Amino acid sequence: MRRFVKNTAKKFWATITLLSVELIIILVLFVLSFFLFVFLARRIFWQKKDEFDYAVFDFMRPLINELRTDTMEFFTFMGTHTFLIPMNLLLIGYFLFIRRHRWYSITIPVVSLGGLSLMFVLKNLFGRPRPNDPLLRTVSGLSFPSGHALLSVAFYGLLIYLVWHNVSNKIARWILIVLLLILILIIGLSRIYLRVHYASDVLAGFAMGIIWLVLSIWTVRRIERYTSKEIAPAIEKV
Repeated sequence: MRRFVKNTAKKFWATITLLSVELIIILVLFVLSFFLFVFLARRIFWQKKDEFDYAVFDFMRPLINELRTDTMEFFTFMGTHTFLIPMNLLLIGYFLFIRRHRWYSITIPVVSLGGLSLMFVLKNLFGRPRPNDPLLRTVSGLSFPSGHALLSVAFYGLLIYLVWHNVSNKIARWILIVLLLILILIIGLSRIYLRVHYASDVLAGFAMGIIWLVLSIWTVRRIERYTSKEIAPAIEKV
């Protein structure tokens, strides 16, 4: 028994050492996001605890002014379907006709359309009403999770993935990644500031966005590798 445990432990650590830093970070993000989403759903819908959400609203109330409101409206627009749909189409067109990377052009609609479908399913599953005192105007639809947060992570997170794998200059790569991360955070913050989402909605949207992004990229890459293995022997035989 002791020998079995030792051998199992050795195999486990050998597997860990083979993992790249990138893969370890992705796995950690995926696991943390999963547990965060479960924690938030349990706290809001089973335990009926929402003190944190109202505490965040109270904290932000003194920060409201006209300039910040205009700024937050601008950033919240960058997470709307009105903005993201054309951006997705432009990105698909770039990888279809300019860069000519077939699998990137497949990954983009998988991430975006799948994320959109997932958002609608989750919103209707949980059925949480939006805050009843929006800062500017009433917004239709349900609240949990935030669609802006989920879709922003899906799209801008995909851009981070593309930047990481395609920008060779390290300084430029990290500048772009940091800017995209800040953009994602501000879009989520804008939804809380405008009081059209609770803080827990935004955090849940971020978490589910990460989960969906990791799963969709992993799935497409697996299909890509499988098809390349299937095609390569056929080419060699010819």
